[in-house]
Amino acid sequence: MPSDTPQPAFVLVRPQMGENIGAAARAMWNFGLDRMRIVHPRDGWPNPKAVAMASGAGRLLDEALLAKDLPEALQDCTFVFATTARPRELVKPVYSPEAAMKLARDKIDNGEKVAVLFGPERAGLENDDIARANAIISVPVNPEFASLNLGQCVLLTAYEWQRQVTEVQPEVTELGKTDWATGQDVESLVSHYEDRLDEAGFFFPETKSAGMRVVFRNMFSRMRLTRADVQMLHGIMRQMVRWKQTSSAEAEASKTVGEK
Repeated sequence: MPSDTPQPAFVLVRPQMGENIGAAARAMWNFGLDRMRIVHPRDGWPNPKAVAMASGAGRLLDEALLAKDLPEALQDCTFVFATTARPRELVKPVYSPEAAMKLARDKIDNGEKVAVLFGPERAGLENDDIARANAIISVPVNPEFASLNLGQCVLLTAYEWQRQVTEVQPEVTELGKTDWATGQDVESLVSHYEDRLDEAGFFFPETKSAGMRVVFRNMFSRMRLTRADVQMLHGIMRQMVRWKQTSSAEAEASKTVGEK
């Protein structure tokens, strides 16, 4: 059974290839949509090629409403969008996918039943189809190549629906098994490096030392370090010092043997 989640119905009008129907089902389920309606598919129904292409979203195909014509598919709907990229002589409001799905969400929240029409692959929706819609969804694509694959158009619209009903964070950093480094962590790291670099004579000449230290500390402040980063950088410096001390000891031992 379709889920109880309020959502628009996606209506595939006279789809031609089973593979595209399957791709549309997969795109819908990627964003939690499972109300598919299919109007007079060219190659009959059910279609094994659609099932193969759905790849995990076959339930949508099993539960899809199969309609003989568009009026039957829309008989319970109160508001209908038609997707088309071509200019039409019909006077209707035209929405971007984002604005259309925002309006769809508002209407569904008020108890209405909304549908979105997607036309056949070859030429898209006909004027007779669009005449049954209340508004048009137009994707701002390249005017010299405005044709979208059925699955692509469904995916784009489903994504915009998901944006309207889910809080989508524009950027997320996965920390895994660590946390962000604290100011104390970073201060300890910088001091460790400054001390070792001082011993190596890095901050030279003395007249430029203060400015070099400021630039050095500023470099660390520009980096968002985790505690794992800090531990690794401590380890790198300790190993470099250890290697230097070992190399010096080995060189001194070799010199002593040579003198004997």
